[in-house]
Amino acid sequence: MVTRQPSLAAVDVMRDAPVIPVIVVDDAAQAVPLARALVAGGIRMLEVTLRTPVALAAIEAIARDVPEAVAGAGTIRSVADARAAVAAGARFGVSPGYTSAIGRACRDAGLPLLPGVATGSEILLAAEDGYTELKFFPAVQAGGVAMLKAWHGPFHDVRFCPTGGVSAANAREFLALPNVVCVGGSWLTPADAVKAGDWDRITRLAREAVALRGG
Repeated sequence: MVTRQPSLAAVDVMRDAPVIPVIVVDDAAQAVPLARALVAGGIRMLEVTLRTPVALAAIEAIARDVPEAVAGAGTIRSVADARAAVAAGARFGVSPGYTSAIGRACRDAGLPLLPGVATGSEILLAAEDGYTELKFFPAVQAGGVAMLKAWHGPFHDVRFCPTGGVSAANAREFLALPNVVCVGGSWLTPADAVKAGDWDRITRLAREAVALRGG
């Protein structure tokens, strides 16, 4: 268990930097140097996906040893996932979809959540439960920039973090949209760089990501 820090609002998580890195950790020992490399490049909001057996240990290590970082948990698929993430020290959560049970669990735990949506009906469901900062996932596969432009009219009060198929090559196109606050992507933490411990490369990629938000 780690000491809980004051919580954030979901929009604060989204506004901190243009990109939230989507991180897959296979070796818990890599979590701290990886987090430090991202922070050195100006990226503090770190989404560690709950896709590997060591993900919770990685979140706990970052929360404990890298106070400049804000550890978050991605791939929250259940109430149990949300509770485990909070216990590990996560300060925000990201889900690939949305259910009211997950929304309530995160709210009860004081965990800001970016729920995943891919359709108008899912946006309505999340908004009905008070969630208007959302993850658009899988962004490119579900309609990309064109879909977000279409949503801007009926959902003018909803803000998005497109994730899924977003890369350094197309991130600016998403970030230029009025209803996009940030994007999510895995290109900041390439598997080969993490495996090799090439932290300088990850810091460089983080700096380049920060520069995506011109001005």
